[in-house]
Amino acid sequence: MNIRFIYLNREYKLIKKEISKKMLNVIENGIYILGEEVKKIEKRVAEYCRVKYAVGVNSGTDALFLSLKALGIGRGDVVITTPFTFVATANAIINAGAEPYFIDIDERTFNIDPSKIEKALKKDKELREKAKAIIPVHLYGQMAEMDYIKEIAENYGLLVIEDVAQAFGAKYNSKEAGYYSDCACFSFFPTKNLSCFGDGGMMITNNNEIYEKVKILRVQGQKRKYFCEINGFNSRLDEIQASVLNVKIKYIGKFIENRRKNAEIYNEHLSEYVIVPYTSKKAYHTFNIYTIKCEKRNELQKFLRQNGIETQIYYPYPLHKQKCFEKFNRKSLQISEKISKEVLSLPIYFLKTEEVEYATNKIKKFYK
Repeated sequence: MNIRFIYLNREYKLIKKEISKKMLNVIENGIYILGEEVKKIEKRVAEYCRVKYAVGVNSGTDALFLSLKALGIGRGDVVITTPFTFVATANAIINAGAEPYFIDIDERTFNIDPSKIEKALKKDKELREKAKAIIPVHLYGQMAEMDYIKEIAENYGLLVIEDVAQAFGAKYNSKEAGYYSDCACFSFFPTKNLSCFGDGGMMITNNNEIYEKVKILRVQGQKRKYFCEINGFNSRLDEIQASVLNVKIKYIGKFIENRRKNAEIYNEHLSEYVIVPYTSKKAYHTFNIYTIKCEKRNELQKFLRQNGIETQIYYPYPLHKQKCFEKFNRKSLQISEKISKEVLSLPIYFLKTEEVEYATNKIKKFYK
């Protein structure tokens, strides 16, 4: 048996007719940029997340970057974030002109540890003076401890931007992304819970000023054509991708439950052999990525590959250990460094039950 890491083609077959019809309508309509499909998906995402505003942009990275720009964060500012994430999170901070300050993670959830944020702010006077925002990343589909993070932000006068690239549909205390923050940012990259057929992203907020600013920034700083109010960028969600999203969002509950069902099977069969993902009692975990902690990680990955099972490592090198972030590496972040050597992500999306069981049996065999 050969098992791919993700089966986007299986998802597509379920909604093929709807997708094809939507895309063809866009092509025949002849409006490809910022048309009705973009307006529709902005409205639907805002309603889904129970916020007032949403702005479609080119990517999740741009959603973060434009949010930082809209909030006035730039040169001389510091943004607190996690080192255990995709490089885009920190790149957005640096490209906005600010500096990332890496705080270690919680060993159970892999998300940034709020107690360590608070400790760093209490201890470091320079950090207190320069810090302007916190970007928590909701890793693998589980939201960070947003009530605690919001409390810290209020106590120290910090803004909060949620990186929800991997967690569309996740909740914390029954609240969606955007509830605890100034704004939240999504990626619609093909592997995400809600995905399109290329790059795409979105920023959501309840703040009208942030909304208007990001809306202008995505079209070269123009509030109306050829009249530039600020220096902006070219970052628009196109109509084809928006049309795909308008179909898929109708099925998002079903797609997430597919991941959660397979996660339950993995948990049941693997808990004696590896450390299965921890889910906070306050969280609704969407399992965008199913990640175990295990001994002999590299050997296990090789063994699974030999048995036709594709796996991934998210992430083998924490950001503070990567060359481009060396100057921001103030200290060792022991948990992130430890976890990066133990994590292994297993295929989960649109797998058949027998495929999940095949994978679990091979893992059991390896450890036995």
